[in-house]
Amino acid sequence: PSGEAGTATPAKSAAAALAPLLGSLFAGRLPVRFEFWDGSVAGPSDSIGRAIVRSPEALKRILWAPGELGIARAFVTGALDVVSEAPAGSPDSPGADIYAVLRALHDAMANRLPKASDTVLPLWSAAGRLRLFGAPPPPPAAEIRLAGKWRARSLHSRERDAEAISHHYDISNDFYRLVLGPAMAYSCAVFTTPESSLEEAQAAKHELVCRKLGLDERPGSRLLDVGCGWGSMALHAATHHDAQVVGVTLSTAQADLARKRVAEAGLSDQVDIRIQDYRDVRGETFEAISSIGMFEHVGEKKMAEYFTTLHRLLGPRGRLLNHAISSVNSSKLRGRTFMNRYVFPDGQLIDVARVERGMEDAGLEVRDVESLREHYARTLRHWVANLEAQWEEAVALVGAERARVWRLYMCGSVNGFEDGGIAVHQVLAVKPDGRGTSGMPSTRAGWA
Repeated sequence: PSGEAGTATPAKSAAAALAPLLGSLFAGRLPVRFEFWDGSVAGPSDSIGRAIVRSPEALKRILWAPGELGIARAFVTGALDVVSEAPAGSPDSPGADIYAVLRALHDAMANRLPKASDTVLPLWSAAGRLRLFGAPPPPPAAEIRLAGKWRARSLHSRERDAEAISHHYDISNDFYRLVLGPAMAYSCAVFTTPESSLEEAQAAKHELVCRKLGLDERPGSRLLDVGCGWGSMALHAATHHDAQVVGVTLSTAQADLARKRVAEAGLSDQVDIRIQDYRDVRGETFEAISSIGMFEHVGEKKMAEYFTTLHRLLGPRGRLLNHAISSVNSSKLRGRTFMNRYVFPDGQLIDVARVERGMEDAGLEVRDVESLREHYARTLRHWVANLEAQWEEAVALVGAERARVWRLYMCGSVNGFEDGGIAVHQVLAVKPDGRGTSGMPSTRAGWA
């Protein structure tokens, strides 16, 4: 199929051989221009962007791993790429950029998910015409399969969780600094004004969390920061609210840099950064617990243990702020998916309604729920802009495959947050003191 204003291609070209496959995927109307390694093309000449199949290897990868995994492998290795006809622009005024191209490809298939027979047979037929049979290419080096190291029943064991965390976070602190900027905060920021910079918005997010937790109401409060990352929340709470903070992470790289940042800030007597599973924190009591961008690694089957553990660690009238990405009816990042094999192995986005019920089942009282969905889309646009502006340095730090993984997952996530496919919620809960007294402010004005 060539689409409107399409370009004719030779009968023996890659575009001609793949026409039945593209037709089955997009119902005969291509949303963008497809360009192939032999110079043949398909699709509208005035497209907002292009899908470039740079090598026959892309087709071989999809042939041996039909569906999302094969496409992901082709993209990660560079055999397949998606480019826009316009620069990304600023995070707040993106224009017709890479996000629009990915959205066009997604929307063209959104109402017609093809059956396996719709794609496998045309794919093998095209491979035969192009003589692309042979041994399957090995998976890219950036791919991980945790199930190959531990049995399925060990899902979210301490050992497997540590491996999953290391895969995502122990790649390069310098790479994360490049993407995240000086704030070194890897979660949704809060843009209080249209002019807010990313660093200002991350500080606003940390301040909002501190105020929701009521740290100023109890001077010297002990705060447990679960999944503390590079220490940004811990540093903010100690610096601006005089909190005594324990931060726990499973990432060695994160802990090393967090401890360095704490020492440089002169806060070593206030902030204790540990390489520790939250389940192993015992014999301590905290007035407040923050969990920002960590809950996605817990999994629904371990949710009860998670909230029960945090309930045990809270003192009477202690507060918990759970900040996490969510998905209606929950979504497991499992199996042969891009997110499971390359980004967040074993991850799960749990429905916020189930999160609230899980808190209540553990004995916590839910007091406030706030969605920050649009803020996360804007945060991600800043991160993508940082990555694109320093692409060569990013590749030097983590390699081309890893850099392409981050580019694809962050760009795709922008669309997910903007169209409501995924969201992010802050859920605030309190541990009642046994007499029904919560110590909570009567309205949100208490932390506005």
